[in-house]
Amino acid sequence: MSVTPDQFRETLQRLREEIGRVIIGQPDVIERLLIAFFAGGHVLLEGVPGLGKTLLAKTFAGTLGLDFKRVQCTPDLMPADILGTQLVVERGGVKSFEFARGPVFTNILLADEINRTTPKTQSALLEAMEERQVTVAGATSKLDDPFFVIATQNPIEMEGTYPLPEAQMDRFLFKIFVGYPNDADLSRIIRQTTAPQATQAATVLPASHAAAWIRDARHLVREVLVASPVEQYIVRLVGATRPDADGAGAKQWLRYGASPRGAQALVLGAKVCALLDGRVNVSYEDVDRVLLPALTHRVILSFEAEAERRTAADILTELTGPVRSAH
Repeated sequence: MSVTPDQFRETLQRLREEIGRVIIGQPDVIERLLIAFFAGGHVLLEGVPGLGKTLLAKTFAGTLGLDFKRVQCTPDLMPADILGTQLVVERGGVKSFEFARGPVFTNILLADEINRTTPKTQSALLEAMEERQVTVAGATSKLDDPFFVIATQNPIEMEGTYPLPEAQMDRFLFKIFVGYPNDADLSRIIRQTTAPQATQAATVLPASHAAAWIRDARHLVREVLVASPVEQYIVRLVGATRPDADGAGAKQWLRYGASPRGAQALVLGAKVCALLDGRVNVSYEDVDRVLLPALTHRVILSFEAEAERRTAADILTELTGPVRSAH
C-alpha cells in the first residue's frame, strides 16, 4: 500500500470533518491534533475541565479505526497501572511469572488529567513515548504501531496538580490549548448534547487496513522536501529562543530555549501542513503555522517575563519577524 499526496489530503479533510461533527468550535485544535498524529509525535491538551478534551480523544480514535484505551490519572495511580506488571501464575503445578500488559499496549492512549498523578507515574510514560517500548522487571516489550499518546492536563494553577517535568514536556510534539467556545458554538453544543440521540462520527479508515495506511502516510510526510532557506529559518528561529544566543530577541524574556526536539517538531509539523495545502515542499508559512504548538511548552519564561505577564506565545510570535528579516 502506498499513499499519494492527494489521498493524504482528502483523507485528512474527511477526518477533520467527521471529528468536527462531534467536537464543535475547535477547528484549530482538531487540525493540530491531526498534524501531530501524522507527524508521528504525541500531544498534550491543556484546558479547564468540561471543554471536551476526553471526548475529542475518543472521537479521534474512532474516526481512525484504531484501538483506544483511557487511563484516569489520580494521585494514587502507580506506574504498573499504566505499563503492566508481572504476575505469578500456576499451570500444572509449576509456578512462573507472566506479564500482564497494561493499558499502554494500544494504538491511542489517553492519559486523562496527567498532571493530577505523581511525578513517578508521569515518568513511567517517558520510555513508552520516546522508544515505543516498555521495560518491566528487566523484560522489554514493544508497543503497538502506530502508538500515540494524548495527554490532557488542567492549568497548573488549579488545585491538586503536579507540574510536568521538563523532560516529560519535551516528549510531546505539540502542546495544544483548548479554549472556551463562543456563544454560537455553545448554543450548538447545548442542542447537540441534550438531543435524544447523540451525534456520532463515522470511521474514515476501516480497521482492517488503518494501521498500514497510517504507517504509509507517515512515511509520505517524511518525504516532503525542505529547502535550505526554510531549514535555516527553522534553525535560526529555534536558536533565537536561547538566551545565550547572539542578538537573541528573547534574551530578556526566556531562561531556557527550545531543544533540538523543538526544531524536529517544526519540521515534521510543517511537512504535514504542506501536504494539507497540496504541496510537497515546506514554506515559511507552514513553519509559522506550527510554531506555537511546537515550541510554547519547550521554553521557560524568565522571572521578568512572568512579572510582566508575558506569555510564551507572545514572545515566540514576536521572534518570527526579526528572524525572517535577518534571514
